[in-house]
Amino acid sequence: MYSAAWTSAHGVFLRLVLAATLVTVAACGRPVDEPPTGHYRATLQLPGGEAPFGLQISAENDRFVLYLENATERTRVDNVTIADGELTAVFPGYENSLQARMYRDRLEGNVTLIKDRSKEQVIPFRAQLQDKSAAAYRFYKQPLTDNADLAGRWAMTLTSDGKSSPAVALFEQQHDRITGTVMTPTGDHRFLEGQVHGDEAQLATFAGGLAYLYKVKVNPQGELEGEMWQGLASHSTVTARRDENATLEGQGPSTELKDATSRFDFTFRDLDGNEVSLHDEKFRNKVVVVTLGGSWCPNCHDEAVFLVPFYEEYQSKGVEIVALMFERHGEFERAAQAVRGYRKDLGIKFTTLIAGVSDTDEASKALPTLTGIYGYPTTIVVDRAGTVRDIHVGFSGPATGRHYEEYVAEFRSLIDTLLAESPAAASD
Repeated sequence: MYSAAWTSAHGVFLRLVLAATLVTVAACGRPVDEPPTGHYRATLQLPGGEAPFGLQISAENDRFVLYLENATERTRVDNVTIADGELTAVFPGYENSLQARMYRDRLEGNVTLIKDRSKEQVIPFRAQLQDKSAAAYRFYKQPLTDNADLAGRWAMTLTSDGKSSPAVALFEQQHDRITGTVMTPTGDHRFLEGQVHGDEAQLATFAGGLAYLYKVKVNPQGELEGEMWQGLASHSTVTARRDENATLEGQGPSTELKDATSRFDFTFRDLDGNEVSLHDEKFRNKVVVVTLGGSWCPNCHDEAVFLVPFYEEYQSKGVEIVALMFERHGEFERAAQAVRGYRKDLGIKFTTLIAGVSDTDEASKALPTLTGIYGYPTTIVVDRAGTVRDIHVGFSGPATGRHYEEYVAEFRSLIDTLLAESPAAASD
């Protein structure tokens, strides 16, 4: 039998524990003035479920900096403001932004993506501060030890609204961790990361541009079946089979000159409103790389990151680059503002012109000498005589590994060959 004194003391102890618990809960639920630094498991809520990505918050030189982590990629975000219990960040090179309330152990808010015709896509966002003693995870907190092996090359088909398109998936796997990308005829889905859980796998990525979520399962035939979501509005069914020789060569859309004997030309305005044409003196007797893209396009970011140092190396040799920017906005000044941020954040020094809105049909109308614009980026190489020598749709970025390296080598070889030609020889 317990004494009355013990019972009373025990009651006091329980009340103290309860009070401390309530204080802790209240503290966790109350916004804070600064975000806790450390690693977070961040998620975007897409129609198919959570699309997780890594998030690190660091304090650097008396300011806060974010790092978005996907496989081997770390995207630094230094346009961060803290005010009234909220964190706001604008992702580098984009107009897309994050707004979140800050709590002692998490962030809650939204990521806003700027879409066609200035429409906003608002995606619920949450980030949970990770316990340093716990293992980091993407999808499954408790991993399995017996998982399917998805490493390798897969011939993939993506089907949306009854239309199918080819793709190639490249996966690497260590235990239950899976990384890689999916290549399409117009680009790639950048650095995907996820987990294999038995015969299922989920992968996702977000680095400030587009958000992707894949959910697939191995069927009895050893093939993959599942779904893919891009943001809130795009959805595809997924099928894939192993094929170490899978290729997209010859399977994508092709952009060409309508008349092979005609000259490719254009006139668009620069960011100050001045008209610039391909036949201007600046481009005379130069090898000119014309790239069609937009500040909103992740693969265009990848191409620009390659072209910035390339231009620094090759400008003095006789190369000019012109980026025709097809933006989300129909109003010139708003489009120019988006491109100014893109130039600043990516360190672009070559010419950028406002060419129109991002809709590919509208872009095709803006360049009527071409058979059509089917994807961004599309890169057109013009020799010293003004003759189109190559048109390439899409860009295989760093996430594609050797495909990126091969493209860079072929591109450099082509430019070197054209630089060696005289204007007269190029026109023959």
